[in-house]
Order: sequence, then structure tokens, then C-alpha cells
Amino acid sequence: MINKRLLIKNLLAHNSENSFYDKKRQINLAEKEGKAKFLKHICALSNSNPGNNSFMVIGVEDADNAIKGVDFFDDSKIQNLVNAYLENPPLVAYENIPFPHLPDDLVVGLVTIRPNKGRTCSLRKGIWKYPAGSVFFREGSISIASEFSRGTQSDNSEIVGSIEAHSQNNIGMTLDGVFDFMGKHENLNPTYKVFKEYFVVCWSGKKKDLGGNTYFSRVDIELINEQVKLFYSELDEVSIEITDDLFSILEFVRLGLNDRFKYYPLEEVKIFFKDNATYEIKTNMLFEPPQFEKKTLYHIYNSNIALINKLKKKLSLSPAEEKDLYNLPATFLLCYFNGFNEALEKLEDAREELKNYDSEIYQQYKESLRILRKVKYN
Repeated sequence: MINKRLLIKNLLAHNSENSFYDKKRQINLAEKEGKAKFLKHICALSNSNPGNNSFMVIGVEDADNAIKGVDFFDDSKIQNLVNAYLENPPLVAYENIPFPHLPDDLVVGLVTIRPNKGRTCSLRKGIWKYPAGSVFFREGSISIASEFSRGTQSDNSEIVGSIEAHSQNNIGMTLDGVFDFMGKHENLNPTYKVFKEYFVVCWSGKKKDLGGNTYFSRVDIELINEQVKLFYSELDEVSIEITDDLFSILEFVRLGLNDRFKYYPLEEVKIFFKDNATYEIKTNMLFEPPQFEKKTLYHIYNSNIALINKLKKKLSLSPAEEKDLYNLPATFLLCYFNGFNEALEKLEDAREELKNYDSEIYQQYKESLRILRKVKYN
């Protein structure tokens, strides 16, 4: 089994960006330009490596390989995005890899691209400035359109195979990973379980018993063997179910108006551990957005827009307005789910003001976008 943290280190240590490996400081899949560039690189890496995996590492400085990290990114629906835009799409996995020196909420993103062998990948439909039918290849460290490229397909199988072989996990790394997790989360009830005598899952969270059920907040879940962060959320409530071969996560999202909030089921993730030293992750989107009276929403929506305008003008807020500001990201999310399509644009436009005003409000903003991304990709 490959230790993904070690794989990233080996990629960074021994290779400049090339036909099977790319690195980015960050990606932005919330905007068309960022989405288009991401799809271009996926297409190019797949076409240039028809016989082996290729990789994209996200959260690393281009100049000196410094590991800065990015926000935890829920990848469960990213294959849906790739399938929607690419013809002959590769299999794409986005994994969140924790590093000891990074804060809990930051990881390094590892994108693994497994090509659709023997079939050229292209854009199924146009996006941003790239027209439908566009084909991309890697030329050294850049991804370019086929008309400007030699269309090089490289046999990097031996090189990539060697890198993966030198990134295999061992018992020492597994034990170190468990101890690191336990020490880092000592105030959040850390625990672990071994599945099928092979897989080690660690998780932690603030425990709460309610109505005979147990819920967790501030949840962190990692598959230690691969050094992959499976789930992370500062805010949402989570229930966990465990059997001898199953680790199940049911996530709830907090939504409501006027101090009347409820937790709604969002998504269920089930990890099945098998006897042949493999595992399978299945996700099931459960979310049904609550519906509210349009007249009430319209009033609250306009009040929140006025609140953002006060922030932009750097005007002071009353205690009541500060309370409304804390709930603003979730309120805009609710408005969007109730047909206020421009609410998403207004929320994204307020990003810098929310970030500069208060770190907790900015965390609410990021959580709201994470939920929205899950629902949209589904």
C-alpha cells in the first residue's frame, strides 16, 4: 500500500514538473477559469501518459517546493465533474494528505490520474476559452493544446513504478502515524480501529449524546496506512457507525433562519474493508434542501446584502448585526437552495470582507461552499 505523504515527498524531491507530474499552489473549482485550467491539466496528463499514473500536487510553492497546504477538499464528486466535461475521461482521485507541520484544517492535495488506455481524452463541451473537442498534451512542465504540441505520449511506466515502489508503507510509518494522530488530537477523544488486520483508521471529535444517539463535531478521520485524511469538518455534526469491515460516516448540515436552526442529513460515506487488502468507498447524497416562504427569505436576503455593503465600507456593526453576520454564509446558502441564484455570487463576492473581519465567520463561509460543491457535483 502506498503511503501518499511519502509519495508526495518523493515527487517533490526527485522530479521537476514534467510529463507525468505537475504542482500547483492552489486550484479554484468555484470559477469557470479555474475549473477549465484544472480540466486542461487532467486531459494533458492523461494523454501524455497512456500507460501509467500521473499526478498533480496542490498546496506547494512552485519556486522552492515549500509545502504551504490548502483547505481540505471533499473529492467525492470530482469524478462527476471530469466525466461531465471530458470525452474518454481518466479515473481521477483527489486525496487530502496531512503533513505534521500544517494546521489541522490544511492539507496537501494529491490528484492521481489513471488514463483511459488507448483512447485520447478531449473536452466534451466548451468551457471558458477552450472549445469543445480541444485536446491537450504535456510539453515539459506545461499543458498545451494539441495544435501547438507534438502530441507526445511518453512511456514513463518504469519511472513512475519506481517512485511508487519507494513510497510503500511499512509498520514503522503506520505506528508513527497513529501516535502522531493521538498526540495531535488528545483533547478530542482520539481513537483507532484496525480493520481486517491491515487497515488502521484513526478518528477524533467532540462527543455529544442526544436522544440516545452519539454525534461528533470538529471531526477528523484519517486512514493511517495511506496517510489520507478521509474527512474533516470544524462545524458539522457527524455520526459514526463501525462494524468489523465497515466504517460509516453520516454528515449533517446546520441550516435555518432567525435563530431556528436544524441539522439536516447531508451525505453518507461508507468505507468497506475487504479480505484481499483493498477497500472501497461509497457515497450517498441524502440532502433535501429545506424550503421557506419566499417573502421571508427576500427580506433576510436584502438585509444580508446591506450587511455586506457595510463591511465593504468598513462601517461598524451593532451586536445584532454581528450575530447576523455569523449566520450570513449559511443564510445565503439557504437562499440559493430556495431559488435565489444570485446568492452564490453575492457570497463569493464577500469572501475577502468575511476573511478580514473574523476567522470564525470565514470558516462558516468555507463550510458553506464545501456543502454547495458537494450538492452541485452530485
